[in-house]
Amino acid sequence: MKNPKSANPSILLSVAGFDPSGGAGVLLDLKVFQYFNFLGQAVLTSLTAQNTIEVTSIHSLSASFIQEQYEALKKDFIFHGLKIGLLSSPEHAEVVHSILTEMATIPRVVDPVFKSSSGRTFWPTQYLKDYISKIIPLASLITPNLEEAEILVGYSITSPAEMEKAAQEIVRLGAKACLLKGGHLCDSPVDILFDGYQVYRFPHQKIPFSTHGTGCLLSSSLLALIAQGNNLPEATQKAIDFTQRQILSSLPWGRGPRIIWLKE
Repeated sequence: MKNPKSANPSILLSVAGFDPSGGAGVLLDLKVFQYFNFLGQAVLTSLTAQNTIEVTSIHSLSASFIQEQYEALKKDFIFHGLKIGLLSSPEHAEVVHSILTEMATIPRVVDPVFKSSSGRTFWPTQYLKDYISKIIPLASLITPNLEEAEILVGYSITSPAEMEKAAQEIVRLGAKACLLKGGHLCDSPVDILFDGYQVYRFPHQKIPFSTHGTGCLLSSSLLALIAQGNNLPEATQKAIDFTQRQILSSLPWGRGPRIIWLKE
């Protein structure tokens, strides 16, 4: 559900990377925030050269410039929710740790982006301890896919029961809650939410084509729905339903996976 129209919508901030295709990263986050009637703002962490087929290059912005972008915005605006997306250097963990700490009273959704779907590494595994120690403990909610969860817990995840175990282990790393996305697990996909107390299962349909940016779509819609005041299980169900609808409306503009085209 969208927010009621108002003269001054609340503001959500995305700290993430730039995808020039418009199919993921801050460009998609801002579209989703506006869809839910929030003003979206962004702090860029990385510039990528990519399309729907591959990532050909990535340029990590300096921690000082990330901080400068954030400081410029916070002097003028009040944020009501924060999403963390692509980080691509250990220096990013330091500055984003500081941002997360400052924004500890608002919803903070962390979408770990360790690799592109085409296989390009964004966060080298030798720096995993920095991500685990500086980013995860400050997340209200973390939204890994299966591969990202396997990196975090250190073992293969092959069943919904193992997904539940992994989600609980990730919460033990410090996150308040974990939504583990299982879209590629089997013919009957399920997402697993552990909120620190209870496990929830969200089955959904298997869609027979690939779409670019679905992780960004889900995490940014989750932040918007939480910022609207939905509790976490409600927000999760609504965000999954929204994501499924938008995937079905995605369009094959390029030669690779489809791109999201937001529809009512």
